[in-house]
Amino acid sequence: MVKHTIALCSVLGSFAVMGQSVVSSQGETYETTTGSISFTVGEVVIDTGTDGTNDLTQGFHQTNWNFLELEDSDVSFEANVYPNPTSDILNIEVGQFDEVQFALIDASGRIIQKGNLTDFITQIDVKQLEPGSYHVQLSDAQNNQLKNFKLLKQN
Repeated sequence: MVKHTIALCSVLGSFAVMGQSVVSSQGETYETTTGSISFTVGEVVIDTGTDGTNDLTQGFHQTNWNFLELEDSDVSFEANVYPNPTSDILNIEVGQFDEVQFALIDASGRIIQKGNLTDFITQIDVKQLEPGSYHVQLSDAQNNQLKNFKLLKQN
């Protein structure tokens, strides 16, 4: 009986030592010489603190990110690409579409499709694309990059 009790206590004790962990689809860690911050995406916020200037959410984080990666070359240019991941239609939503061009680029850097944005929301048919990783690059008439979104195509 003593052997069973010792074995049970050692098994339960090993579970108590294990730390909590989160399996998340997205997240990041940023480090500087003065500190670091880590976050995950797709979970509930449990506490938020502020000093009047900066906000800090503790515990879990919001699910309001719908992009995988964004290179923001022109912060004043408003754009969103959705849904991401996508399977059939991709929407490019912008605040200003005059003289803005898009390029759909595959993982090897080849331009698959390109054209001009035609409205505040331009739809692109991506049904014919193979599943994988793509980039949607937005640029102005002088070919200056405005935004670059990473996109996943599903079946």
